[in-house]
Amino acid sequence: MTAVLEETWVLARRELTHWRQQPVGVIVNWLFTVMIALMFGGLFGGAIGEDYFDYLMPGMFALTMFFGVEATMTAVSTDAAKGVTDRFRSLPINSASVVLGRCLADLMNSTVGLAVLAAAAAALGWRWHEGLASAIAAFGLLLLLRFALLWVGIFLGLVVKGPESVTMVQILVWPVGFLSGVFVDPETMPAWLGTIAQWNPLSATAAASRDLFGNPGLIPDHALLLAILWPLLLTAIFLPLSVHRHRRLNS
Repeated sequence: MTAVLEETWVLARRELTHWRQQPVGVIVNWLFTVMIALMFGGLFGGAIGEDYFDYLMPGMFALTMFFGVEATMTAVSTDAAKGVTDRFRSLPINSASVVLGRCLADLMNSTVGLAVLAAAAAALGWRWHEGLASAIAAFGLLLLLRFALLWVGIFLGLVVKGPESVTMVQILVWPVGFLSGVFVDPETMPAWLGTIAQWNPLSATAAASRDLFGNPGLIPDHALLLAILWPLLLTAIFLPLSVHRHRRLNS
């Protein structure tokens, strides 16, 4: 276990080195969700109500965690296409260390991105109203979702072949993100569409975060439970699949 942890940290540092060498891309990625929040807050805020920005931001935090799937999948797929993954597999290291290193680096990246978005939201007037402990719990739920979705991204990155497949998955990220309670309450949607949106993992995390932050919005009774169960279920499915797929990458 000690060796796995040391190998994981070494591989995570490789990704952190890319931050220093290519800072523009990383910074633009962090600021992208700030732009989305400003755009939708400006477009819908006047039409929906003055409390819309407070409603929007917990949803944007959850959407930021979901957008990370695309970045993780692209990075993993690129490493596999360039032969980097094969070189890692030829080294005398545990296979789990490679995917864990990617997971750790991307989780740190998402933590910084979440902090940037939260700071921008605070500068624009967003606040939490339920105390520091509840806010920490809300951010913990958001990072739990990101941790689970990391494994989805890693698995997809190991499965897809070629830029066409990557693009197809990237396109599907947007409908899943919008078909949720991120931007509007599912109760305002047609019944069948609202039901789908309510069971979206993003909706559960967004609603539970709103409750913990004390922000406006209808909070389903099962929101907090689903915000915990969905990430646990996704992790239980895709973590072993990712490790297994990495071991059998070329078989």
